Amino acid sequence: MVTVGGSLRSVVLQPRLLQLSAQGFCFTALNGKSPLPGHTCSVPQSTGFTSARCRRNMSVVSNMSGIWTPSGVWAASGVLKPSGVWTPSGLWTPSGVRRFSGVAGDDGAGGWYSALSDSPPVHLCEHFLVSAQQLSGLPWWLSIAAATLSVRTLVTLPLAVYQMVIIAKVEALQVEISELAKRLRYEVSVRARERGWTEKQSRFQFKKNLRRLVSELYVRDNCHPVKASLLVWVQIPLWISLSLALRNLSLDQSGLQSGLAAGGALWFSDLTLPDPTWILPVCLGLTNLLIVEVFSLQRLEATRFQKYVTNVIRAFSVLMIPIAATVPSSMSLYWCVSSLVGFSHNLILRSPSVHRLLKLKTARSETPYSDLLSAFIKKYFR
Repeated sequence: MVTVGGSLRSVVLQPRLLQLSAQGFCFTALNGKSPLPGHTCSVPQSTGFTSARCRRNMSVVSNMSGIWTPSGVWAASGVLKPSGVWTPSGLWTPSGVRRFSGVAGDDGAGGWYSALSDSPPVHLCEHFLVSAQQLSGLPWWLSIAAATLSVRTLVTLPLAVYQMVIIAKVEALQVEISELAKRLRYEVSVRARERGWTEKQSRFQFKKNLRRLVSELYVRDNCHPVKASLLVWVQIPLWISLSLALRNLSLDQSGLQSGLAAGGALWFSDLTLPDPTWILPVCLGLTNLLIVEVFSLQRLEATRFQKYVTNVIRAFSVLMIPIAATVPSSMSLYWCVSSLVGFSHNLILRSPSVHRLLKLKTARSETPYSDLLSAFIKKYFR
């Protein structure tokens, strides 16, 4: 799951994943037309790709890889290009890594979800996961965990550090902003008496000029708060793409699906099926709830809006448990490992050594971990 700590700052909810269709398609689907009367389609499974076989009640001359229609048009289940790349039912790269997602038409049953699961970022994540497993030679469950750790460390951790630096600069400006607000309020009151402004006009002039002054401070210190949301804008699409890539790999009828089916461990031996014991989903929910509580403890006087956001994310963390129990174990394993890695990164970034290394100006505790443990015990066990 996406790090809940970042969501607490930006209030971004994660979409619920829908079921992915693994059906093939006929010649009529390739041309965007409805099947002819009495015409049905069936999709047999194969080890390399999905081929569409069309049948009619009338006599039709068929071939292994295509259908001769009465009009004499040959409908192929895929197009063999001169370069040897087989499309659209599957794409085989020179390294033997296949493009797994099927091609869905604009009027397909999947709609936007089919387009999303067949998008280039998802295909890129598929190739990344397959290449990582093939190069490392690790079992699939360990390869998924290692790939998650590498992505969270090399991509999202630097963005989390950048976010922390921006937030620290904004917090350091609060004292200066308060002083500016006091002087501005006095100047506006003097000008209001000179020009006969009403209370509404005075308030408007105060807010307008305060926004201008604060914006100038953000530009001076290069710390506009919008920059702190960069982590969310990268992390959310990355999380969705990797989740859909694992779902495509788990549902694809190929040799890699059998590898995933035998690539689990312990109680989740088959990564293509949901976890029957619910251990992974429950671990995911508990980890996300723990992250929420850690961030709530650092707020001594939370506002009503902050309390509302915290409760919403708590509810969503609990909702993720039954959702994770209905998806392949490969996805719930990725979500659980991602949350654990994100939680460990959050703890590391609390270290005073990290703050000194980044030269953060805000006051921080020299014993953050013992303070956090004491606050947790005081809130829940006393």
